[in-house]
Amino acid sequence: MKKLLQSKRRGSAIPLAVVAVLILLAMGVGLLDMGLNSRIFATRSTSGIKARCAADAGLTMALFAMNKKIQDGLWNGSTLPQAIDTVLPYSDAIYSYTVTGDLATDYSVLSIGKSAQAQRTVSATLELRGIFEYAILTKEKLILKPDTLVDGYNSLDPFDTDVDVDLSTQSTEDASVILNTGVTVEGDISVGVGGDTETAIKDMGATTGDQFAGLIEDPLPLIYPPALPKMGTNITATAETVTITPAESGQYNNIFVKKGDTLGAVEISGNVVLYITGDIEIGESCELIIKDNSSLTLYIDGDIHCRANSGINAEYPPEDPKTFQIYGTSETQQSFDIKAKNDWSGTIYAPNADVILYANGDFYGSTVSNNFELKAGGNYHYDEALRKVSIEDAGVRFVVKRWYEGNPKSINGM
Repeated sequence: MKKLLQSKRRGSAIPLAVVAVLILLAMGVGLLDMGLNSRIFATRSTSGIKARCAADAGLTMALFAMNKKIQDGLWNGSTLPQAIDTVLPYSDAIYSYTVTGDLATDYSVLSIGKSAQAQRTVSATLELRGIFEYAILTKEKLILKPDTLVDGYNSLDPFDTDVDVDLSTQSTEDASVILNTGVTVEGDISVGVGGDTETAIKDMGATTGDQFAGLIEDPLPLIYPPALPKMGTNITATAETVTITPAESGQYNNIFVKKGDTLGAVEISGNVVLYITGDIEIGESCELIIKDNSSLTLYIDGDIHCRANSGINAEYPPEDPKTFQIYGTSETQQSFDIKAKNDWSGTIYAPNADVILYANGDFYGSTVSNNFELKAGGNYHYDEALRKVSIEDAGVRFVVKRWYEGNPKSINGM
């Protein structure tokens, strides 16, 4: 009997072992299948990410190539950048892009990225943007005197009365923007990326639009003077009036305007371009005057100093600020102390300069500087027409106007 019971127990273990093996086999196959599917999913996801990165890289390279042509002075609207199956560095992904369009209708970029079997497409519309998008843009401090009105107009369209203005600093430091009592800004004010408007803007009773922190930092490229003939050492007017015409356009060391028995003055007659490698000194009660139907484009490496009761202004100040354009061209700090005996019309682009503006009247134009302060005088009016730029204007660049994911399109038969 004992042997019979032992025999039955041994026989019953075999089916149990088989069942266990089958269960383990099923679990193993399930785990293997799940692992394989996870591996396939991970591979596809990785390929998709690589393809998307490649497409974004193609868009970036297209934008870079467009701006490089401008910077190098090689712009030709009939020959636009393109790339076919360019390898993304440190990756097995490739990208291709084409640029189509023209300046009148904006340019479009189509970029396709590929990795293994994955393909991703991104598209963008590019627009040409100038350096005077803001009424006032600073790297550091922006100070407005009490009761200043900052508004906008359009010198190209007098019927355009709905112009919002933008003021901005790239700084996030405390009191980077100081709005004194009674200041009115008919537009928005932004501070540097990640800044706190509660601390970066010292608002002592101003009326403004929205106040916010910027999302990106606007590039402030250095402007280089054009190739101009060297005309001599200085432009000097001591107790006399010296007239500068287009024939005298060129490179000089300094401009000195001084009084003696009579006042000194420099008059700009015609469309004049000057590059000053040193300083401009306007002595007490003296003037640099831009005559009617004339203009001055001024590139300067040094400083501008206007003494008491002196002025740099137009004879009949127009509301077209392109009549007087100042470009600070130094890589180091500059100081512009500018006075005007009446309304002042002009643009100032000097990202390394501290600009103080005294106008016995209103200001028309736009300013880009390191620090900016508007002293006693009139109000500040931004000309929206400055946003209308051409490919020949200083400092222009292409920017992304709209970005979106699009369906793949053909690039040279792709």
